[in-house]
Amino acid sequence: MTAPVPLNPLAGLLASKPPRRDTFEGWQYYRRMRRAFVPAPRLSLDEWRSMSPRQRSLHNLLRTATHVNLPLQETPMSLKVARLVQRRISNNALKVTAATWPGVMISGWGYQGKTETVCEVAADFEDSWQDLNEFMNPGVTPGTRALHSPVAYVQTPVTAKPKSTCEAILHFFGANTRNLTLPQLVRQVAGSLDDHGVRVLILDDITRLRLHRADDQDALDLVRAFMSMNVTLILIGVDIVGSGLLRGAKWDKRERQWVVPPPENARIHGLEVTQTERRFELVELDRFRYTTPRDIQAFHDYLGGLEDGLRLFNAEPGMLTEGGMPEYLMRRTGGVVGLLNRLIEDGAKEAIDGGRELLDEDLLDEIIISLDDPGRDPEAGEVPTIPAPLPSAENQAAAKPRRKRNTVFDDDGPVAAQAQG
Repeated sequence: MTAPVPLNPLAGLLASKPPRRDTFEGWQYYRRMRRAFVPAPRLSLDEWRSMSPRQRSLHNLLRTATHVNLPLQETPMSLKVARLVQRRISNNALKVTAATWPGVMISGWGYQGKTETVCEVAADFEDSWQDLNEFMNPGVTPGTRALHSPVAYVQTPVTAKPKSTCEAILHFFGANTRNLTLPQLVRQVAGSLDDHGVRVLILDDITRLRLHRADDQDALDLVRAFMSMNVTLILIGVDIVGSGLLRGAKWDKRERQWVVPPPENARIHGLEVTQTERRFELVELDRFRYTTPRDIQAFHDYLGGLEDGLRLFNAEPGMLTEGGMPEYLMRRTGGVVGLLNRLIEDGAKEAIDGGRELLDEDLLDEIIISLDDPGRDPEAGEVPTIPAPLPSAENQAAAKPRRKRNTVFDDDGPVAAQAQG
């Protein structure tokens, strides 16, 4: 008997485009639907052939949808980040003192799953927080009705200025920002975070801030001020250390983590800089490595998860985990999770369309991916140069050219800084 093809997942996929997460409605949709996708049933080739042409076409479409919506897998790297974020969010949410809540910075190269890891943890927190409060805002004024949003997800504006940053946060709640001055915007942000019961404020793509621009420096000062509004501030960015957002961060080989030492000029500038830096804990979401037995096993486990989610008729157990395939996939993707997923997704699509119904090196060789931008490799020295701060107007004429320093990396992180003229 032919297995039925469920049409509900297809109907939901084809009916409309999911809203973005940077609005209240879009975040709520993501939170509710992030695990709602129903993958294609596992059919044999004979069962598929017994279908009508239309049924076969629909099943192929559902198989492709399954391959591009594989469930988020935990990795040792993402688990480290998730535990820190979950701990910080949970602890802060229970604070009753007026002390500034510590925040977290999530750094890493592109396509490594920073945003998805953080959003998954934040959505889990909101699920439990809403349930704990019976889906009511515990701080709402009696007799009024307001949106309860324990989590707010915001994209840092491309041209980040204090006003545009405030407007991006208020856009999440659909608030009117026309003709408001900066002080009014700041007050409205503080009021919105409080009125809607926000406990977690996520600012993604924070490295769009370029600290050689005065407006961006003012925007970063504003972001730091948000920490006094009783929210857990989570900043996500590509290469936060290299971007200049943190001054003097160093790699701890023993802990395999970035640490921020106290500033040398703290006595000159007072304690404010030290306090600001200590309010954030920086964690790196790294790519897969293939150097130790533990690293290799973690990579194989991840490939096994991908293989289990595929719906290819000629796939055999061990298709991605045995022989030379793990080494091939590591070589093609550099261990970057997003690139690995994309290679498998595109390869599965080619395997279905071409009728091969399996993944091997010959087929994957036909899939073009690039390591240059999204999977930038710090070991290869692919680190963006951070512009030096602009001298003040009165000193521009007498300012001397600054010497740039490029960071050199090894397997344990940055090891030296070489000066260039």
